[in-house]
Amino acid sequence: MQLFTLGGAWRMKRTDEAEWIDAVVPGSVFNDLLHAGKMEDPFYRDNELDILELTKFDYEYERSFEADSELLAHDVVLLRCEGLDTLCELSINGQPVLSTDNMHRTYEADVKGILRAGRNDIRVLLRSATRFVLEKDKEYHLTSCADAVPGISHLRKAHSMFGWDWGPKLPDAGIWRDISIRGYDLGRIDDVFVAQRHEEGAVRLDIRTDVEQWADAGLSVRATLEAPDGTSLEKEGAVDAGSSSLTFDVADPQLWWPHNYGDQPLYTLRVRLQGREGAVDERALKIGLRTLTIRQEEDRWGESFEFVVNGRSIFAMGANYIPEDNVFGRLSLERTDRLLQSCVEANYNCIRVWGGGYYPDDDFYDLCDRYGLIVWQDHLYACGAYDFNEAFKENIRQETIDNVKRIRHHASLGLWSGNNELEYAWAYWGWTERYGEKLRDDYLSQFEQFLPELNASVDPNTFYWRSSPSSAGGIDDPNKESIGDMHYWDVWHGRKPITEFRTLFPRFMSEFGLQSFPSIQTVETFTLPEDRNIFSYVMEAHQKNGTGNEKIMYYISEYFKYPKDFDSLLYVSQLIQAEGMRVGVEHWRRNRGRCMGAIYWQLNDIWPGASWSSLDYFGRWKATHHAAKRFFAPVMASACEDGTNVSLHVTNETLDRFEGRMTWRLLDRSSRIIESGETDVSVDALSAMEVASLAFGDALDTKKKLRQSYLEFTLVAEGREISGGTVLFVKSKYFDFLDPRIGVEVAEEPDRFVVKLSGAAFAQFVSLDLRGADARWSDNVFHLSADRPKTVTVPKNGLSEPLALAEFRERLVVRSLFDTYA
Repeated sequence: MQLFTLGGAWRMKRTDEAEWIDAVVPGSVFNDLLHAGKMEDPFYRDNELDILELTKFDYEYERSFEADSELLAHDVVLLRCEGLDTLCELSINGQPVLSTDNMHRTYEADVKGILRAGRNDIRVLLRSATRFVLEKDKEYHLTSCADAVPGISHLRKAHSMFGWDWGPKLPDAGIWRDISIRGYDLGRIDDVFVAQRHEEGAVRLDIRTDVEQWADAGLSVRATLEAPDGTSLEKEGAVDAGSSSLTFDVADPQLWWPHNYGDQPLYTLRVRLQGREGAVDERALKIGLRTLTIRQEEDRWGESFEFVVNGRSIFAMGANYIPEDNVFGRLSLERTDRLLQSCVEANYNCIRVWGGGYYPDDDFYDLCDRYGLIVWQDHLYACGAYDFNEAFKENIRQETIDNVKRIRHHASLGLWSGNNELEYAWAYWGWTERYGEKLRDDYLSQFEQFLPELNASVDPNTFYWRSSPSSAGGIDDPNKESIGDMHYWDVWHGRKPITEFRTLFPRFMSEFGLQSFPSIQTVETFTLPEDRNIFSYVMEAHQKNGTGNEKIMYYISEYFKYPKDFDSLLYVSQLIQAEGMRVGVEHWRRNRGRCMGAIYWQLNDIWPGASWSSLDYFGRWKATHHAAKRFFAPVMASACEDGTNVSLHVTNETLDRFEGRMTWRLLDRSSRIIESGETDVSVDALSAMEVASLAFGDALDTKKKLRQSYLEFTLVAEGREISGGTVLFVKSKYFDFLDPRIGVEVAEEPDRFVVKLSGAAFAQFVSLDLRGADARWSDNVFHLSADRPKTVTVPKNGLSEPLALAEFRERLVVRSLFDTYA
């Protein structure tokens, strides 16, 4: 196969303008306009509104390329477009080649008869998707996200590009993935499918290679399996009736495990299509040897819903992933890698790819394979109704085949889900009465018949779930606690207290969350000083959840004192978000077995603004992400308080028994001991247990004592602190904090800075920041007792810019909750 890439330098312009500008492919219209100075920063202040108008125009891209006689001599010459977004008309040398209407598909066209020796010209016309959906909505209204441009259910384009309750209406467009010309002789590999059969101490791999051939040339397939240690196996077989089947028996397989359960060894499968005179085509896949599915079995609570990996039931921990940017030309492997590394550092073992975006690049799944992050993959339907007509059915059939075939071999792929919240919407949002039985029946046909059958035909190895959330299907109470997965939003949308999470016992919690603001460094990127009030026009323009700022203030008022300034308000909003996520996750992990997953909403941001994310648009860790590192820890200690009674628990999410010691101290606000105790702890692998039941009614017998005392607990093993936490017996806003007068010492080592913190009294939510720089802290946003200094390290390669010791000291800012109010 001869590959000729068409990536690189192009030129583009708006169709109603004469001036051409430089462009880069793969890329996007927004990115090229930004680089040419023909568009303002879409995220700055309220520029979104003006730039949405730019999306109502058509744009065109063009370039020339040289085709040599060798390329033209191939039996078949194909144009391959792996990402055209979205309404595209493509021509070569003035002849129409492709017309596309689905950004999620891969398109191919035979161009052998169109290409000529020497110079060839290719042109891609991009019709306005915004104009299209608005016109379609007038013809036939299909409901979708209330915060998006109307009509988006008519178009197979990432829905969230048109706006959501955490993102702007900025639908970019362009040639957003690779485009190439490929020349083939005799035939090519159309598909490689791998099935694993695990037996005691061995794995059998069945490899089916489907071949498209253009001549009776005696083709054969040679497959090589390379183990992580470099050893290899090789097999060869003839192509018969367009396919070849080979089998490898792998003795002593190195099994792939999710993060924190074991290693992630990957095998390389190389498949080569051979003719009489040598190789014709080849394909390489990275695979992990493992079993991975969802188990659903009846039990005393209803029916389980749990990931089972290599025969072991695991508790899924992670967050929901959304598109990383509204400007598609700014997406990169390095950026995604940083994002997923942050997940690994925060002890994730799972990530849900939410259905309102797009199927990520191959690199995303490669990274999840390498890092051990199980992928819950939604198909791309969210919060909308779809007209399941024949043209739409055929369009999504090809879309599904393209992406399932591309993704299915990945070790990290754990689940396919049909959609996000559609069954929930038909069950609870009154859609049948509002939109009619026809669209309801279309939903059932699409998501309970067509897609499951199609998905199973292409990937029978991976569990399929009809919708998220769902219980038993058939639009029958899809958000039950006793079966399936749950989305819970009475905390936040319903303004329930964060302790309400403790009343819920879902089998798998796949969405829950609280909003917060990003840090002041991030807010400064899209505001002027006069904008820095959360109720200003610009700040409200960057809050896409209608009453979001009001709800943030409500939750702050429930737990904390009124912040003294804008920066403190931003920070305290992150504290209440972190507390809410901690309370929920710790509760569900304490109930391991009944609940087997906690995937919070949401991991990342598509732009800088208020949202439910724990990582902001620039990848900066909010307080929740620091808290996640602790509440997702493999071995976690937690407390559940009820008045002055406290139970202490240990959850062991590892494959080994945990042996350690739990110590606890009841302290006054100056961190003087009132009572203390300890107990030996032994917790089975993959289990949770209560290890202590404490009653402090006698010691805390006055209101003053309740407001001036706290419990500190620490889990220790082999002389090292494994986990721990604190409990207040009143809300933080009622606690009588003393000024902790936090002392700071900074030392430099060859590869890191070491920060030692000490206090004169109990300090809650101690935070470390660097003015004008970002850092990767070993721990942050933690509680500090006066008699227990804390050491935090920062690797020098974890700084956003090199700093000398004096600069680091000068820029370091340390604060606690005490510093956030007057």
